[in-house]
Amino acid sequence: MEIKIDFTKSAQDNANDYYSRAKKLVQKRAGAEKAIRDLEKKLKEEEQKSVEKERRVLKVVKREWYESFRWFFTSNNMLVIGGRDAHQNELLNSKHFGDRDLFFHANIFGAPVTILKDGVDTAKEVKEEVAQFAASYSSAWEEGLRSIDVYAMRRNQVSKSSEKGSLGTGSFLLKGERDWYRNIELSLVMFVKDGRLNTAPMRTFQKLEGMGKHVVVSQGEMKKSDAGKKIAAYLSLDDLDNVIRQLPTGSFSLKNQ
Repeated sequence: MEIKIDFTKSAQDNANDYYSRAKKLVQKRAGAEKAIRDLEKKLKEEEQKSVEKERRVLKVVKREWYESFRWFFTSNNMLVIGGRDAHQNELLNSKHFGDRDLFFHANIFGAPVTILKDGVDTAKEVKEEVAQFAASYSSAWEEGLRSIDVYAMRRNQVSKSSEKGSLGTGSFLLKGERDWYRNIELSLVMFVKDGRLNTAPMRTFQKLEGMGKHVVVSQGEMKKSDAGKKIAAYLSLDDLDNVIRQLPTGSFSLKNQ
């Protein structure tokens, strides 16, 4: 470091000058550091306000009738609803399964009735999205199966009556040929859209644009409660129960993106 000395001044005066300059530099540095700390604090406060605002928006979103079931909208915006239990399967069949709808079911014991509304004439690629949804919420997830076959049928092929009388809760008589979707992979994605938590099959999510932060949900070793907490934290959601309700039965692996 170069030091300039004023020979018109005494050594003590030169030392005092350098001490004063050094003191001013220290004060400037301290002021700059304080300004940085204040700015960082303000940025954190603004970020927290943004998170809280998003959470408030999620709280006031009107609950739609289909949200009592499992649900999602396909890539071409068609509604899909699935049963959470045997009683909801019955309700779907009796109240929400129309002549233009399609009935999907994984080829395994312990699978939800899944209805594609007005889906009779829709494209095969869209039906494959619904098949993945039906597969992911079946018992195949808990059993650790990576893929499973799914079939689809029309309204006139699904009945509650047999020659021996009415079938038990959650059981249906299926007649005629089925449309098969083979080796459907189990995979879901959770994201927030229009202030509402969505859970869609991977096939659907891959066709959507501008979804922002999302969590890919696969089979793994993580407990359902722990997975729910991590998803809620990552997506800034207060309603942990709703997150957990949208997960299949089983254990999980998560990938945040």
